[in-house]
Amino acid sequence: MRYVTNLPYATKEEEHVTIPMSDGVRLSAHIWRPTSSDQEPVPAVLEYIPYRKRDLTAVRDSIHHPYLAGHGYACVRVDLRGTGDSEGVLRDEYLEREQQDAEEVLAWLTEQPWCDGGTGMMGISWGAFAALQVAARQPPGLKAIAIASFTDDRHADDMHYMGGALLSDNLAEAGTMFAYGTCPPDPAVVGDRWREMWHERLEHTEPWVLQWLRHQRRDDYWRHASVCEDYKSVRCPVLASSGWADGYSNAVTRLLGHLDVPRKGLIGPWSHKFPHLGEPGPAIGYLQELVRWWDHWLKGADNGVMDGPMLRTWMQDSVPPSTAYEERPGRWVGEPEWPSPHIRQAVHPLTRHTIGPPREAAGEENAPDGDAMTVQSPLSVGQFAGKWASYNAPPDLPYDQREEDGGSLVFDTEPLTEQLEILGSPTVELDLSVNEPVAMVAARLSDVSPDGAATRVSYGILNLTRREGTESPEPLEPGRRYRATIPLNGVAQAFPPGHRVRLSLSTSYWPLAWPPPKPALLSVHEHSSTLTLPVRPVEEPDEVPASPFGEPEGTPPLATSQVTPPEERWEVKRDLVGYHAELDIVKDRGTVRFEDIGLEAGRRAHERYTAVADDFTSVSGESTWTMRFQRDDWDVRVVTHTRLTCDDTDFFVDATLDAYESDRRVFSRTWNEQVPRDLL
Repeated sequence: MRYVTNLPYATKEEEHVTIPMSDGVRLSAHIWRPTSSDQEPVPAVLEYIPYRKRDLTAVRDSIHHPYLAGHGYACVRVDLRGTGDSEGVLRDEYLEREQQDAEEVLAWLTEQPWCDGGTGMMGISWGAFAALQVAARQPPGLKAIAIASFTDDRHADDMHYMGGALLSDNLAEAGTMFAYGTCPPDPAVVGDRWREMWHERLEHTEPWVLQWLRHQRRDDYWRHASVCEDYKSVRCPVLASSGWADGYSNAVTRLLGHLDVPRKGLIGPWSHKFPHLGEPGPAIGYLQELVRWWDHWLKGADNGVMDGPMLRTWMQDSVPPSTAYEERPGRWVGEPEWPSPHIRQAVHPLTRHTIGPPREAAGEENAPDGDAMTVQSPLSVGQFAGKWASYNAPPDLPYDQREEDGGSLVFDTEPLTEQLEILGSPTVELDLSVNEPVAMVAARLSDVSPDGAATRVSYGILNLTRREGTESPEPLEPGRRYRATIPLNGVAQAFPPGHRVRLSLSTSYWPLAWPPPKPALLSVHEHSSTLTLPVRPVEEPDEVPASPFGEPEGTPPLATSQVTPPEERWEVKRDLVGYHAELDIVKDRGTVRFEDIGLEAGRRAHERYTAVADDFTSVSGESTWTMRFQRDDWDVRVVTHTRLTCDDTDFFVDATLDAYESDRRVFSRTWNEQVPRDLL
């Protein structure tokens, strides 16, 4: 990244500004703005997240907010209530109160003498969720948003559930927020009230995984703040981005296809990162894109930001399987609209271990009623699946799929005679039966090289009790034939000549997804089952320059030093005596000193997923976090632990929360809860 200091506007910053809410709670904001805004008001851009502006996001904030401020914007970074230096308690994600707070923050901004009354919202992940959800509420003065790594559907396409199956990231993310939501504010900012504010958080927090498990169907809990329920509610322009290695690779094209506002889409090869910090690379000059976006929609500049294709995306070249990549080879391509007129749906019948040549339409009436092919997967299928949402640290992408394929039903094309490129969401339609009332199918699409190495390209999961929808699941009748459609994650991928396209079907995918209560035998009927590929013909024009973006740039990051080293670990372990299998993940940032405020902060996350043999009720997941903050004689620590287990009929959540001052425990609470399984 290129760091720049010579910007069009001199800037000033206010590190802790309190913004009053209507219920008396005060939120803490960090504001960067042009010095000249005291005399010449400017538009304001809000980033609104729960991840602690004073320390844990301070380095990232220092790269992009001063940069945007230096281009003529008041950049406002607000801690959600109950996080960082804001008052109150954060009880769950995307609650009505959270969105009311955001609207009140925007209203406060428009009233400031340095703001010209126009506002925008930006962010990644939670910040992007917040921006999209608030845009749907149509607050006055919100003129545009720029969002990265998000979803418009909280139930069907988030880290909680996928195709009605429970994701392990449901536990992992709950563990993250269990830790972040119970950290104290900084006494240097809030003064002597820090301990009172901290204990209010500790006393009123419950592990969020409990709430998320209580809603296993799509209900009003998930419909709230799911913008897909009413796309017409969004009436401001949207710049939407994500990465193919991210769990949130699907919402960009859904917004492009459903919104009726000026909109642009951008999808790179990235994991869960801002595009200017994108990993795997290439990262791009995203902040320059934001300046052009805000200049047009907040300042009225006629700068051509809406020219060119609606969607710009990275067409990924073939690569060997790896759990991490520094760069993904490929090229930028553009689509004039979405759905794209360039894409054709190629429907391939599945025959005995092969993917047949395409035919005209899925489920054609003349398809022969073929024999059934069967699979009953062991629990070991999924240990090389990687994370649902990759962060590229520790290395968390899927590894060589050949071991996974050993417990799967596998279909291959013949070796390709010419390059094949796909762009969009592949789908699998199965004519199937199972021998259990609850069963799941995981479908994986892989690029198989001539030496046999299999790189996963995309995947999808379906809880078959939800095949007609996730609102009203029904148990399966053993032996009865059903049709089920499994959408795979969207992707842009090139398969070179000599390679094969592989579809793999399994009845477990642990630990990425929680398995059903019992192993199920899946029968798939050939000919009447199909794979549909969204083919982008190679001869189509790319519609973008070879290098449509500038080099990543930002302002210099604030000064930090590494006090203790970080640690990253991703280990698969198997005991062939007791048949115990384990995935052990450590993401330890070490201790970092923030030189400007004399604060040392440490974060350590440890996830552990285990199973014994093929006992589907033996699976367990654990998330343990340690958060520590130190300055002079102030030394505080929060340790959270959540364990999720099950039997045939119930989930069991055991959790602990311990808080320490100078190694003396000052708070402790334990939860032992039981939640019934709902055809899951």
